[in-house]
Amino acid sequence: MMRYFGTDGIRGVANDLLTPELAYKVGAYLGHRYDKIVIGKDTRISSSMLESALASGISAYGAKVYQIGYTSTPALAFTTKSEAFDVGVMISASHNPYYDNGIKIFAKNGLKIDSTIESEIEDYIDGKIDLARAAGDRIGEIYTYDIACEHYVRWLYDNFYHDTSGMKIAFDLANGGAVYTFGLYKKYLKADVVVLNDQPDGININVDCGSTHLSKFRSYVKEHDLDMGFAFDGDADRVLAVDEDGNVVDGDKLMYILAGHLKKEGHLHDDMVVTTVMSNLGLYKAFKRAGIQSIKTSVGDKNVADMMINKGYDLGGEQSGHIIVREDGMFGDGLKTALRIIAILKEEGKSLKEAADEVKIYPQLLVNKKTAYKEAIMSDHDVLAHIERLENELGDEGRILVRPSGTEPLIRVMVEADSEKNCQRYVDDILKCLEDKGYIE
Repeated sequence: MMRYFGTDGIRGVANDLLTPELAYKVGAYLGHRYDKIVIGKDTRISSSMLESALASGISAYGAKVYQIGYTSTPALAFTTKSEAFDVGVMISASHNPYYDNGIKIFAKNGLKIDSTIESEIEDYIDGKIDLARAAGDRIGEIYTYDIACEHYVRWLYDNFYHDTSGMKIAFDLANGGAVYTFGLYKKYLKADVVVLNDQPDGININVDCGSTHLSKFRSYVKEHDLDMGFAFDGDADRVLAVDEDGNVVDGDKLMYILAGHLKKEGHLHDDMVVTTVMSNLGLYKAFKRAGIQSIKTSVGDKNVADMMINKGYDLGGEQSGHIIVREDGMFGDGLKTALRIIAILKEEGKSLKEAADEVKIYPQLLVNKKTAYKEAIMSDHDVLAHIERLENELGDEGRILVRPSGTEPLIRVMVEADSEKNCQRYVDDILKCLEDKGYIE
């Protein structure tokens, strides 16, 4: 079991779990192992602090450091892969509040680093491995590399540009990394574009905005008679959409639209899409009607990418809007996904609502409960038997998912059913079981 790394790198409260000392050690290990490293950061107040610590560790142990500055995670992943860096490091806690932060590490192929390297980093952090600092002319140097965002945006334009004349589209940048990437791309769009939440101040990232807080955005799109809207998370590797009526078009519906198009173009290997266990039952029923197959992985884009690589599949993603298209690069990219969706709608002459309404989403209720016993819950035979009995009751008209968070002391209880009332009833039943066992309060 990992001690620091979760499903998406190292993540925690800045200056508590995620301290400059820890960041320095991560940098030291990377500087010892690699020669040329690129760093990006989102707009959190702690990001510059952690960037400095990482860069110091990297250079102290012999590697060259290239600092992009404020950027998005996909821009960092793209830069790592396309510009011959040995490894890339993104400082971000994605959709989490500003007081959290994280360290995501990408290999030269643009994928998250292997778990064996994560284990070695953890051993070094815990003092189980000794490394010698660089000396003399072997000490690394630190460079500014802010041109990277322009290179990434040019790649988007060259590969995913589509004429958007006559369209009215809103973009919610979540006061995060997208401010520095979409801000550059906007000049290419011929649509009537509205940009919201593009004034980061260090603490307003994801605050009542972005893909995790869509209420105001939904109202804005509908009230201003826009064709659609796209909302990113803090580091812009995810996107959710809103149609002209203010309805949310989540990652499941976006995957359905993308899958249908890729299948039509002959670019969907085995007509297969990789999803996670969080995808909605309605998606699978829509896939079946469209002649599309699916395979599930555990939550996390790394798990999705691994399945796609191992099986040669072309499309995968999560309900949260983290979507990977193999031919574009094996990393999630909210802006690229938005551009692909816009192009498909334009080509097919459909509104976002028309395309998304082909997926009838089942009501879903997700409740997170704090617990110090998340591993014990998942191995408790009484709890598992209770869940199985409820699953049998639901049959083909619903499902239950109970899983521990990979990054927080939480147990997540999710139920899909034919009505919101039944979702609540089954969630309450499971929570009572956990309370009776003393796992939650």
